[in-house]
Amino acid sequence: MRSNDDTIAALATPAGTGGIAIVRISGPDALSILKRVFFPLNTRARFIHAHMLYGLVKDEQGQEIDEAMAVYFASPRSYTREDVCEIHTHGGISASMTLERVINAGARCAERGEFTYRAFVNGRIDLSRAEAVMQLVSASGEKSARAAVRQLRHGVSSRIGACRKRLLALTALIDAQADFPDEMDESTTNAQIFSEARSILSEIKRAADPRAARIISDGARVVIAGRPNVGKSSLMNALVSSERSIVTDIPGTTRDTVNAEITLRGLRVTLTDTAGIRETGDSIEKIGVSRARESIDGADCVVLVTDENAPLAREDTELISAADERYIIVSNKTDLTGGAGAYLPVSALTGAGLKALEDKIYEIIKPDEDDEKLMSLRHVECAARAQEALSRLLSLPENTYTDLLRQDITDALDALGEITGENMTESAIDGIFERFCVGK
Repeated sequence: MRSNDDTIAALATPAGTGGIAIVRISGPDALSILKRVFFPLNTRARFIHAHMLYGLVKDEQGQEIDEAMAVYFASPRSYTREDVCEIHTHGGISASMTLERVINAGARCAERGEFTYRAFVNGRIDLSRAEAVMQLVSASGEKSARAAVRQLRHGVSSRIGACRKRLLALTALIDAQADFPDEMDESTTNAQIFSEARSILSEIKRAADPRAARIISDGARVVIAGRPNVGKSSLMNALVSSERSIVTDIPGTTRDTVNAEITLRGLRVTLTDTAGIRETGDSIEKIGVSRARESIDGADCVVLVTDENAPLAREDTELISAADERYIIVSNKTDLTGGAGAYLPVSALTGAGLKALEDKIYEIIKPDEDDEKLMSLRHVECAARAQEALSRLLSLPENTYTDLLRQDITDALDALGEITGENMTESAIDGIFERFCVGK
């Protein structure tokens, strides 16, 4: 990132045609630049914190660019804790011309994520909350957005911050033991350290849920599987409400995995239709069957389809016998029999039972929405390293020399500090903010 001593500007709304666009300016010269660019129609109006003014944006020759609204946020009561100004123009060419005018008046183009970066370095937010901003902007579903809002409201920072304080207290206890060995009993000190380390480790494990973080971040993986001609592709098409998979009466039509995305109860879900699982001499179909089995292994939920209109085949019973808690076994084609179905009854043709199937899928894939759960994969990875460090400490004998316990505690502290940004290199922090859009 560049110096924070200059003034930056960028479009804070997507580029292109639109009703409204926002040009954001942040830095020590933000207000003076605004005054050179924007002219209130009420000549007696003054720029007051958080008060919107109506006026005109003009170029260097005084020609009108657009009629607009402008607002000034005085430091430190702004997003970046610097002076921040926003010009609300019409979208399209007017926004581009306004931004160009602001740049010519003394600002420079902001880099990716630089507004949020300044909020971070100025102490307004920690790194986990900065990442929540990016997650909220790029959220692909309601669940992802809500998780980002929880993280933005200190959910992550409070739990991780509390664990770091407790670890810091342990390092202080180790220092005291080293400084006053005659006044402190080492066995008592070690017992306290081990007990507290176990408690902190348990707390971190409760906070870190890799599966929930992955599902919130990337969505859930739901695989539709079964032997050929039980209606897997028809069921896939019914769930996505489109002809995504080819449907014929010929067994083995689907020879590869076919993916489609849906949103289920606010959660992004990737549905995968797979090749029918059976013994076959067809070399291409064999590859499809192999990929089907691989998809099942990596799935969060498996919808195992059987044909209610036919007796169970050997492939059916083998698949059913391998089912675990991720599986939902359905009886498809109940429209042909009129029966309730041996398993969860559905009809891909009429849509009967699809709502019940969606409810079952959601029950299996839904993540824990604890406000203080880590919902970022990067945070979960950091927490995993902290767990490893504390597990190493707890594997030592309790009569270990107290000072030898310090390194594992320090490693755990460093790992947790990477979540909040208290222990990261400048290049690593820059790498995170480079994933932001320019206007944020």
